[in-house]
Amino acid sequence: MKTRVTELLGIEVPILQGGMQWVGRAELASAVSNAGGLGILTALTQPTPADLAAEIERCRTMTDKPFGVNLTILPTASPPPYEEYLKVIADSGVKVLETAGRSPKNFIGLTKEAGIKVVHKCTSVRHALSAERAGVDAISIDGFEAAGHPGEDDVGGLILFAAAARAVKLPLIASGGIGDGRTMAGALALGAEGINMGTRFCATKEAPIHDAIKQAMVESDELNTTLIFRTLRNTGRVMKNAVSEEVVAKETRPGGVEFSEIHPLVAGARGRAALESGDVDGGLVWASQVMGLIDDIPTCAELIERMVADCKAHLDKARAAFA
Repeated sequence: MKTRVTELLGIEVPILQGGMQWVGRAELASAVSNAGGLGILTALTQPTPADLAAEIERCRTMTDKPFGVNLTILPTASPPPYEEYLKVIADSGVKVLETAGRSPKNFIGLTKEAGIKVVHKCTSVRHALSAERAGVDAISIDGFEAAGHPGEDDVGGLILFAAAARAVKLPLIASGGIGDGRTMAGALALGAEGINMGTRFCATKEAPIHDAIKQAMVESDELNTTLIFRTLRNTGRVMKNAVSEEVVAKETRPGGVEFSEIHPLVAGARGRAALESGDVDGGLVWASQVMGLIDDIPTCAELIERMVADCKAHLDKARAAFA
């Protein structure tokens, strides 16, 4: 498959593995890249910039194909040293940076000097246009079905992908609610030139999370997610479990809730422990509605090969209907 996304990123098929906290490690990123897509390491999964440098080198021992690094820029009382992480990325020779959260405009100068292509993840057309003006190289647009933080506009991919394709001139990557060849074909038909998947790649053999979490995704359906932080205007989509249900209950009680009251439930360390131990109710498990499309736990290579074949078959079927 050839699109502007494959040409820009130097990959064989226009499938990206999104940056996921605790999950975007060398095992998964290298497997996706070896299968022809673009694997992505998550910078802030690594506790220090030096640890990120080591993880990049570890990934290089597993693949000679292109891979990227995600750097999510979020408001926080104690921000991580973003500039130091970015310097490690530039010095390492990695050529693709996925950014999310706040605008990456302050980083564009350095990335251009280092020859890095920037893919910025957005949740609305207005943010996509802002990122385009800032000088990024491609846009990843996140529909409301997505895991993580899908924004506050609540616009699903069917509309958002088409609206973004009409508005932006840069290569467009559809993200959220894509997990098989059928949904990939739909995204391409709507105007995207590539897709980004997170949850579907969690349910692969190489994903560095416990098998019990993967099996829970297989056994779930599209109704098994819930939205947290709605009252805090920082909406997040996660798997329904004991922790997320307790968070929602506290948020919706009369008088609402302060973040400090739910922080012990949603702490990142607790979520990481759940992913590693397999305790599905042990912490937040970030997952999208694409769980309704997950029936097995293949290798990344098997998943990508199957998706590309199915995508082509669905597009051919659509063309035949108008022949």
